[in-house]
Amino acid sequence: MKYKILILTLFCGCNTLLAQVKHEREFRIKKKEFPSAAHDLLKDKVVAAKKLKYYKEIDSLKISYEAKFRKDKLWYSIEFNEEGDLEDIEISIKAIDVPHETYEEIQNYLSTNFISFKIKKIQQQYTAKDSIDATFKNAFQNLMLPSVNYELVVDAKKERGYEQFEILFNAEGTFLKIRKSLPPNYDHVLY
Repeated sequence: MKYKILILTLFCGCNTLLAQVKHEREFRIKKKEFPSAAHDLLKDKVVAAKKLKYYKEIDSLKISYEAKFRKDKLWYSIEFNEEGDLEDIEISIKAIDVPHETYEEIQNYLSTNFISFKIKKIQQQYTAKDSIDATFKNAFQNLMLPSVNYELVVDAKKERGYEQFEILFNAEGTFLKIRKSLPPNYDHVLY
C-alpha cells in the first residue's frame, strides 16, 4: 500500500494563499472491486490495453478509482468517481510532446516561483467536460486541444531545500493549481 500526505494549495487572483491538508491513500484493488459502471465503460472504450491494473484512491475529500494501462506505446490513467463516472484521462508524456510556447510558459512559471527545479513527470490531461465518447476519442488520438491540461510532478527548491509539488497548467501554460506532497518513502513517518 502507498500512503501520501498532500497539501493542497490554491492561489486566488487577489494574491491570497489558500491551503488545505489533503491525506491521500492509493492502493491496488481487484477488478471485481472496481465500480461496475466504470468497468463497463472501459470494456466498451478501451481495446488492446496491456498491463491493465485497478486502483482505489481515498483522500480527505473524496474516493476515486483509476485504471492504469499501456496502449499504443503510451501509459494511460483513467480516473472515475465513486459512482463510476468518468473524471479525466491522463497520458504520460515527455517535455518534447508539449507545444513549445506552452512549455516556455511552464518553464517561466517554474523559474519565477522556485530557486531551482527538476520536472519528474508530465501528464497530458483530458477532463470529462465534453461527452464521454469525445473525451476517449481525443485522448486515444492524443489530440492537442485548447481544453487539455498538463499536470507536472516537480522537485523544486524554495528557501528551505527541495520539496515535491504537483502543478496543473492549462493548454497555454497558464498556472491553475499546485499541491505540495511528501515523497512516498515518508510512509513510516505518517502512519
